[in-house]
Amino acid sequence: MGDRGINRLLLVMLLLFIVEGTIMPWLIPVELTGRIVPHFLFVFVMFAALYSGRHRALFFGISFGFLQDIVYFGHLMGVNAFAMGLIGYYTGVLLERRRCTLLTALSVIGLGCILYDTIVYFVNMVFRITNESYAWALMDHILPSLFLQLVFALAVYVPARRLFESHLKLNQETEEE
Repeated sequence: MGDRGINRLLLVMLLLFIVEGTIMPWLIPVELTGRIVPHFLFVFVMFAALYSGRHRALFFGISFGFLQDIVYFGHLMGVNAFAMGLIGYYTGVLLERRRCTLLTALSVIGLGCILYDTIVYFVNMVFRITNESYAWALMDHILPSLFLQLVFALAVYVPARRLFESHLKLNQETEEE
């Protein structure tokens, strides 16, 4: 029963990975291409941290972040895996025993998205992949992308919460037996 739940979660994550890379570039207006970058996988990692625990968020963050590194960002491997795993894990640690409402979840996801893009920016700056200022990056693509992530998080809040909480209940029932 627990395997079916994790398979469902992995299937949703793979679907989000495909949507993020294939459908979203067609839906983003041409004048905003490159400025709005969808991070739907990261939003789902944050939901995992909020409703399923830090270890699952770390697993999803590292595995799907590394998949993004391989497919989209071949010039510097591990940046997305590091950032997603780190932020997902620490979000899970900080909010482990707290019940998260909609407003709390959106606030944490928003802060996490800003932190994620900031980590990626500074790692790219250290390795001289970018030489733009942080203020420029913040106004150019971090804040416009944040709006898309928050709209997505709001749209999938109820289904994602139910999916993670049902998976958590299945795991607890399996452990009790």
